[in-house]
Amino acid sequence: MGFTVHVPGTYSLLVDFGRSHSRSLGVPIGGAADRASLALGNAMIGNPPDALALELTLAGPTLEATADHGCVVYGAGFRLWVHDALQPVGKTFMVRAGDFLTISTSSRGLRGYLCVAGGFQSKEVLGSRSAFETIQPGQVLECPESRIQPRFAGALLDPAGDPHTLRTLPGTHLASFPADQFFGEDYVVRANSNRMGLRLEGKPLPRPEGEQLSAPVAPGTVQITHDGQPIVLGVDAQTIGGYARIAHVITADLDKLGQLAPGEHVRFQQIEMQNALVLNRQRQAWLHDWVVRLHR
Repeated sequence: MGFTVHVPGTYSLLVDFGRSHSRSLGVPIGGAADRASLALGNAMIGNPPDALALELTLAGPTLEATADHGCVVYGAGFRLWVHDALQPVGKTFMVRAGDFLTISTSSRGLRGYLCVAGGFQSKEVLGSRSAFETIQPGQVLECPESRIQPRFAGALLDPAGDPHTLRTLPGTHLASFPADQFFGEDYVVRANSNRMGLRLEGKPLPRPEGEQLSAPVAPGTVQITHDGQPIVLGVDAQTIGGYARIAHVITADLDKLGQLAPGEHVRFQQIEMQNALVLNRQRQAWLHDWVVRLHR
C-alpha cells in the first residue's frame, strides 16, 4: 500500500526531523527544511510532528495511489489535483486506489510537505528515516491504508514575522567585515541555492587578510566566500567549514531558509542573545499551541 512514483518532481525527498544526534560523526542533520510546516501538516492528519513525509521543492511529483489514503499538503502554495479535482493546500483530502495525485508548482514559498495518515514507511538509519536520495520513477512510497475527515487550516500567522528578514547573532569574524554594509545590503537568493546552503548575491564584502582555520558550523551559520558573497548554511550543511563566519541566523528564523526561493530578496538584522531566546520561546509556544489544536 502507498503511492507509485510516475514523475518525481524537482527535488522530492522523504524527511522527518533528521539526524540531530549524529553530527559528531560528520553527518549533516538533514530532515525537513521547514520543520514547522512538517509538524503542522502531520498534526492535521493525526500524526506525530516528526512523522515521515514527502518534502516538495519548487515543483512536486505525480503519484498513483495503490490504496485509500488520507492526505494533506502543507507549507508553500503548491497547486495539486486528484485526477482533475483541484485540492487546496492546508485541507485534508482522500485518494482512492488508482487515483493520480499531481502536485504542480508553488505560487508562494519554495517547500511543502505531503503528509499521509500513519506516515510514510522507510528504514531507520542513525535515528532517522529521512532519505539520502530523492524519490525516483517507479519507486513505491509505502504507507498504511487510512481514512480521514475533511479539515482545513490555511496559512497561519507565524510569529517569526517578515519571511525576507533573517535575524542574526554576531559570528566569530564579524569584526573583520564592514558590518554596516552587510546589514544594510539587500541580497538576492541565487539559483544554485540548495538544502546545503542558501547562496546570496549582493555588493561583495571585502575579503579579510589571511586564511581562516576550519571550524564547526551548523544550520544558520552565515559564511562569506572568497568572492565576498554570503552563504547561509541549511539543514544538509557540512559539520566543518573554512570560510569566515560573519553571523548566525537565530533558531526562530531557521525555517525561513527552507522557503526562500531563487530571485527573492533577503536582508540581515542583528539582535541580542536575550531577544533571540525570547523569540525562540514565543515561536515554540505558538507551534506547540497549533499542533495541539490541530491534532485531534
